[in-house]
Amino acid sequence: MSKRLKIGITQGDTNGVGWEVILKIFSDNRMTELFTPVIYGSSTAAAFYQKRLNDIEPVKFVVVDGAESAQQGRVNLVECGTKELSVTPGKPSKVGGAAAAAALTKAIEELKNGAIDAMVTAPIDKEMIQSDTFSFTGHTEFLAKELDGEPLMIMTSELMRVGLVTIHVPVSQVAESLSKELIVERIKQMNASMRQDFGIVRPKVAVLALNPHAGDGGLLGKEEQEVIKPAIVEAYEDGVLAFGPFAADGFFASGQFKNYDAILAMYHDQGLAPFKTLTPNGVNFTASLSEVRTSPDHGVAYDIAGKGVADEQAMRNAIYTAINIVRRRCEWQEW
Repeated sequence: MSKRLKIGITQGDTNGVGWEVILKIFSDNRMTELFTPVIYGSSTAAAFYQKRLNDIEPVKFVVVDGAESAQQGRVNLVECGTKELSVTPGKPSKVGGAAAAAALTKAIEELKNGAIDAMVTAPIDKEMIQSDTFSFTGHTEFLAKELDGEPLMIMTSELMRVGLVTIHVPVSQVAESLSKELIVERIKQMNASMRQDFGIVRPKVAVLALNPHAGDGGLLGKEEQEVIKPAIVEAYEDGVLAFGPFAADGFFASGQFKNYDAILAMYHDQGLAPFKTLTPNGVNFTASLSEVRTSPDHGVAYDIAGKGVADEQAMRNAIYTAINIVRRRCEWQEW
């Protein structure tokens, strides 16, 4: 608890806004008083975007071989990939995807061996990053392979925390992907994360319905009656304060979400659309894994990449959240 944490930060796709928000954050040298940053990426890309950001203080990097050599009070850079990097802001390319994969691969290696305390990832292009050596639909699936535990995607902010039963699954496959066992597991994961990662002693978990109007008694679908409600009952009988299923539209529109510590949505857009609408600059946290990983709740934003207008607050929040969760896990273990 008393040591200064080392937080690894991956550059993401070099044609997106990753480097821009990283540079904006560390132009404030007070950040290095809170933790020791270790950035995994390309010095070529860093220099490219530095030249485009004339209205901020230039970031002075110290290049190190790895996190074990990182210097306190400095912004450390671990060179990843090739220095002969072609940067084309706003244009998807396999070069940008390969650069993102190189940084992510090095960072996860150091996270696993304990050289860094947590990992914060800048956005990737899920299509451009695909290759013979990287074939995952997102960070979450990659982390599931590399780390211990079953990942649970949680979007978090000061206003709400939203977890997902299914993650990167086509909408046409959501209903068939649901089972009572899976939902029970997700409810218990949410409950455990709220306790050990967020310090909530007796969290209240709201579970959303799948169908409009929570199925209207079976008229609009039977998943609520046959799958979701039985899962909530089982989790409740096992000691989790789980409630629902709630129709998603009314649950958010009425402000009912404010009465719960966590919300479990059945699929990606059901949870993320209201979250991103109501809470700008949120954080994506991959819960239930052996290590801590967070990211900003936005993507590569090719439409504004390289223009100097990207807002860095979500990335800054992701860093703060990672630090807080690492420390809360230490407190939980002591308790």
